[in-house]
Amino acid sequence: MADISVTDQDLHHGEDHGDHGHDDHHGDKYQSSFIDRYLFSMDHKTIAKQFLMTGMFWAVIGAGMSIIFRLQLGFPDADLSWLQPLLGGWIDINPSTGVGSLNPDFYYALVTMHGTIIVFFVLTAGLSGTFSNLLIPLQIGARDMASPMLNMFSYWFFFLSGVVMFASLFLNTGPFSGGWTAYPPLSELPQASDGSKAGMTLWLLSLVLFVVSVLLGGINYITTILNMRTKGMSMFRMPLTIWAFLVTAIIGLLSFPVIASGFFMVLFDRALGTSFFLNEIYVAGEALTERVGGSAILFQHLFWFLGHPEVYIIILPAMGIVSEVLSVHSRKPIFGYKAMVFSILAIAVLSFLVWAHHMFMTGMNPFVANIFVLFTLIIAVPSAVKVFNWIATIWGGNLRFNTPLLFAIGFVSLFISGGLTGLFLGNAAIDIQQHDTYFVVAHFHVVMGVAAFFGMFAGVYHWFPRMFGRFMNETLGKIHFWGTLIGAYAIFGPMHYLGMAGVPRRYYSFDTFSAFADFDMMNKFMTIAAIVVFLIQILFLINFFYSIYKGKKQTTMNPWEATTLEWTAPINAGHGNWPGAIPHVHRWPYDLSRYEDRDFVPQTEPLAEGEIDGGH
Repeated sequence: MADISVTDQDLHHGEDHGDHGHDDHHGDKYQSSFIDRYLFSMDHKTIAKQFLMTGMFWAVIGAGMSIIFRLQLGFPDADLSWLQPLLGGWIDINPSTGVGSLNPDFYYALVTMHGTIIVFFVLTAGLSGTFSNLLIPLQIGARDMASPMLNMFSYWFFFLSGVVMFASLFLNTGPFSGGWTAYPPLSELPQASDGSKAGMTLWLLSLVLFVVSVLLGGINYITTILNMRTKGMSMFRMPLTIWAFLVTAIIGLLSFPVIASGFFMVLFDRALGTSFFLNEIYVAGEALTERVGGSAILFQHLFWFLGHPEVYIIILPAMGIVSEVLSVHSRKPIFGYKAMVFSILAIAVLSFLVWAHHMFMTGMNPFVANIFVLFTLIIAVPSAVKVFNWIATIWGGNLRFNTPLLFAIGFVSLFISGGLTGLFLGNAAIDIQQHDTYFVVAHFHVVMGVAAFFGMFAGVYHWFPRMFGRFMNETLGKIHFWGTLIGAYAIFGPMHYLGMAGVPRRYYSFDTFSAFADFDMMNKFMTIAAIVVFLIQILFLINFFYSIYKGKKQTTMNPWEATTLEWTAPINAGHGNWPGAIPHVHRWPYDLSRYEDRDFVPQTEPLAEGEIDGGH
């Protein structure tokens, strides 16, 4: 993990780039060809934009699906025939009344695809893929990733994965509808439902391609961070963003192959007649006598061995982004830098020891469950350390209440409120009562879904000038923040109450349950809130794409007066990032308001005689 000097890096990446701002990194063709520059680019900054915009496309698709099934839950008697041009045969039309309703099978397909898309395509690839690519070379002082070619492939495997998943939406039998966790036997037996036919096969193929993308990206991120830091960039001089991306990539490399093995075994069971996850199964009264010896619970172990680290694959990059944004816009050094680093490392280790807290309902031995309860409660400690340090960072700071800071503070709020409900679900005795209710849905949407989105939004608003050389509109940004924050609590606050009242999740309709009739107005309220929040995200998209071309231009290299290396590169930097020598690092990344006469000191400024590096 020795530091690479400027000379070594320049030998690797080509030192003399003349007056082309490093755009000749791949020769004149790279400079002139639209395809090489924008489609099959090997520039990490362009690949970051590809991940971001593809993730935004999938976010619209996934959120749109949630609006459709929320309409079913909030207004089960409403006429949905107006959706037939979009959804076709998935809207059932009553021949006598002409009233359209959502097909029950398609309801479950929507819920399944919504979860799959948001968790994997948006919050994994869209968040980690975007900011790992954008920031790792810029913040550690590298020309590009260790392997730009692999980096390009990581995006295109993600894109191909999305194409396969998108194609499954147009099958006659519909996309997979057995839940985003794909538990056997629904995922194993094509005769179980229409959604378990070809749609499930494409779902599996898509996610295997997605795993390849994650592994290619993760190998690149780790190698780049460990081997390509500029001179002086020791591990404890790296920004917390880089620590978060490094640990996220390590978690991904260790956990995604496990679920890939589960996916392959499901494919074997479906196509080759094996029985890894099936045993004495009956379908429609028919015994599948040849399917014996497997265990559906085994798949749950394989899935959640990825599934819980996946929570931190999603939330750790958001934590790193929020740490950076809070420090810069509070004009204060991050509180407890090393404690933040060690808490990230602790979360990484503990995330692999808690997977079975998703499985308390499987009939596991209570003594085994106690072990997972213990580790689940222990993992709350490093998370609490981070929350304490974020609050201490902004306490007494000279806060700039701009959009990036608002979203970062919103992340802390959501992480606290969502994390507190996790303490209940981490207790096996309480989880058994709450597990199949809306309490679980509310918990993981707040802490993993909405909070992670807030981290992503904070990063987009903060580094938008670094990506496009312009600023997003502040007024629209603040409308976006307040509307999304209030709307998120309006959706998921009442949902906690529904769960505590015993309302089960994954139900298409509650018409036959008189006990749940009292919650009709609450469901309507949550549905209206969800529609409003969705429309506010459209406002964000308008702001985003308008600002790329018409936003206020960035006139200085360091508009936020930050200390990290990405703001030392020219505005709209070419491939290679720095036109001359790569800058050296002399100090930690959070020298903000530590001196009476200076508001900030960049990492590139040498320490004065007798000065102590703030990180040590």
